[in-house]
Amino acid sequence: MKMSQLQMMETDTPKGVQAVLDFGKYELSIVQNEISYGNRKGLYEIAVFSEGNQVELPGITSPGDSVKGFLTESDVDAILTKMHTITGTEGKQL
Repeated sequence: MKMSQLQMMETDTPKGVQAVLDFGKYELSIVQNEISYGNRKGLYEIAVFSEGNQVELPGITSPGDSVKGFLTESDVDAILTKMHTITGTEGKQL
């Protein structure tokens, strides 16, 4: 899956766009909004969730941090590939 295949949904609070993908045990949130890291440069931020809680995921986020920002579209594509590899599941957009 590539980011270009996702339908980014508009959000009001905070104002921006978001896509959420289900990878089985994990969900990946991709955002670009008025408070996300990199938004002013047109970049994206991701966060990983498990059972409704934001979590760190080795290979996706850094130790001690559950958010990764300042991402280009190709950075997000690489994260989507890693999520598929880690989970063995093709992400399904929610």
